[in-house]
Amino acid sequence: MTEQTYVSDEPVDSEQAQELREAMIAALQASGVLRSPEVTAALRAVPRHVFGPQDDLESAYALRTVLHRTLDETGVAVSMISAVDVQAMMLEQAKVAPGMRVLEVGSGGYNAALLAELVGPEGQVTTVDIDPRVTERSVQYLARAGYEQVNVVLADADAGVPEHAPYDRIVVTTSVADLPPSWIEQLAPDGRIVVPLRMRGITRVVVLHRQGVGLISDQYELAHFVPMRGAASPAERYLQLADGVTLLIDSDLPIHPEALRGALAQPRVEAWGEVTGVERFDGLHLWLMVNAPMFGVITATKAAAETGTIAHAWPLGLPTILDETSSSSFAYLSLRRFDDGLRFGGLGHGPRGQEMADRLVALIGSWDETNLDATIAVYPAGTPDGAIGTSGRSRVLDRPRNRVVITWPTPQKP
Repeated sequence: MTEQTYVSDEPVDSEQAQELREAMIAALQASGVLRSPEVTAALRAVPRHVFGPQDDLESAYALRTVLHRTLDETGVAVSMISAVDVQAMMLEQAKVAPGMRVLEVGSGGYNAALLAELVGPEGQVTTVDIDPRVTERSVQYLARAGYEQVNVVLADADAGVPEHAPYDRIVVTTSVADLPPSWIEQLAPDGRIVVPLRMRGITRVVVLHRQGVGLISDQYELAHFVPMRGAASPAERYLQLADGVTLLIDSDLPIHPEALRGALAQPRVEAWGEVTGVERFDGLHLWLMVNAPMFGVITATKAAAETGTIAHAWPLGLPTILDETSSSSFAYLSLRRFDDGLRFGGLGHGPRGQEMADRLVALIGSWDETNLDATIAVYPAGTPDGAIGTSGRSRVLDRPRNRVVITWPTPQKP
């Protein structure tokens, strides 16, 4: 099927577009996402609406609007231009400077134009995508916005783009679980990779730099991205437990689908922890992933929650621990307001549902209520345990090409 190409009659930078862009910048600054004058200047210079002409101007400049969602033959989103608050966050993480050479993995045009503003006339930006629909649009829109100097490459980004390497920054706009070795090979010695790293169903945008034989994180933030297509696609299973309820779990973890479906059909049991004052709890998701031998994420539709099949339909999914002996029982994270305040809890299903719910609450109780304290490192596959240098509580995820190590080094609550 031929995809329709939209070409807007709106002037590239009308007065209304400029006013909306200034309002977008002010909102990003007020939220704390936008901090540096360099990224602010880039957002002010690039007309975002040019890259999503099928949207009206107000939508194009709204903080959470996703532009040009591209679907596969089953209707699943496989590509999109991220919401501008996520793009601003990643650009702040990347710290791109004039004269740098930057590779963007996952195209769309708008982010490449922002990068072109940041590197200036002496720098170079290359953007690569596996989908010809995406690269064709990128070429068209970049030209319309005045950024023809960006190199737009149609290819599987698993091989990187060697002809324009080395890169001072590699900015990845799709989630990956197993970093391609080509990215590390094409990274300058003091370069940095900003990548949405997928770890057992959880994604964090991680800033990685070289340390010894591997890469280690400077910082990371929460965000959601579509998975990368091609050779670096995450090895994950999507198991439908019921209508509107799906378990996302790494393919190498042993599960029994029918037992898990049967477990969800059994009555729900509960366990609740102490009152919490935590406002941001995405760190708890990461803590559970590190400490649970069998971990996945349940996603649910609003309809499934309304019918009571599942208790919640959280946008980022429900962190879930599974019984590692038989995988016939599981418990997922819950949050409820009681008379005395908010409490985290575990909602269990299956023959050992209560045990799993209790275990989940015990893990919650051992969390020190921090969010950004973990260290995330990536080593080549085959790196011996002794060379990884973990301390504290760690989880090693062995991928075909990498060993991903998440370590929580801080003391825990007694």
